[in-house]
Amino acid sequence: MSRTLRLAVAQSTVPEDPTDRGALRAAGQEVRALMAEAAVAGARLVQFPEGAVVYPSKRVMAADPDGELVPADWSRAAWDVLREEAELIAALTGELRLWTVFGSLHPLTPPNRPHNSLFVVSDRGDLVARYDKRFLSHTEVSYLYTPGREPLVFEVDGIRIGYALCVEANFPPLFAEYERLGVDCVLLSVMVDDAPRARVAQAYGTLYCYWVGYAVPAQFSATVPSGIVAPGGRWLGQCPADGQPALAVADIDLDSADTDIDVALRYARPWRRRAQEGLYEGQMVVGDPRSDIRTAF
Repeated sequence: MSRTLRLAVAQSTVPEDPTDRGALRAAGQEVRALMAEAAVAGARLVQFPEGAVVYPSKRVMAADPDGELVPADWSRAAWDVLREEAELIAALTGELRLWTVFGSLHPLTPPNRPHNSLFVVSDRGDLVARYDKRFLSHTEVSYLYTPGREPLVFEVDGIRIGYALCVEANFPPLFAEYERLGVDCVLLSVMVDDAPRARVAQAYGTLYCYWVGYAVPAQFSATVPSGIVAPGGRWLGQCPADGQPALAVADIDLDSADTDIDVALRYARPWRRRAQEGLYEGQMVVGDPRSDIRTAF
């Protein structure tokens, strides 16, 4: 039985003003065009950046006339357009028989602030899961969003997938948690122009020996484009670093014959688990004077 999933990771143009109805519609149209390209490429799942439909700028939503930060007035957002674009994305997902993961906002009952979320839409066009960003920046938690509470692991074609958003890359326990939950891949979607963030994503592929989908907005791709990291840390594919919408496509293959992936999956990951679960218990020498630094040479 095949244990392979073809993943497409997109870099799409992310708007920053949730009151700009035209920009929201343009973002939705671009997402759907890339979905169609992903389907032609044979992808089973396509991942988009954080806030693919909109990632609100703090200067748009949480600044007073003097430029000081204040709690966001979310009544100004074009929630009807956001819902329409999400519904159109879901409908096309079903038509293409393609799983889609995209970032947008999830409203809560006022006066609660919305979640910053990743939506998981099945190949039947149904919203089947939502990941709410748990670790927020200082500005996000102070003025913009309500944090989520739980990790999300959702299986597609037998491949276990975890989800994370942007600044959460700076919290290693979150990615260690996904390793303990037995994921094969983590989809990390970001809204940041930051080369170190991509290196951190690559490091998680190295440390935890799972695939990492790294989705960045097209407008930031000249720094580091979207791409897919293999277990062991190698980039399997990346979009052009040219500021334009694009896709990177690669297979998540649990039976890969690639030497580096095979070593990571078959040896490095199980060994690391055994080491952390008590492999060395009973093998430590207690009270041996030769362990004294003064007798090290």
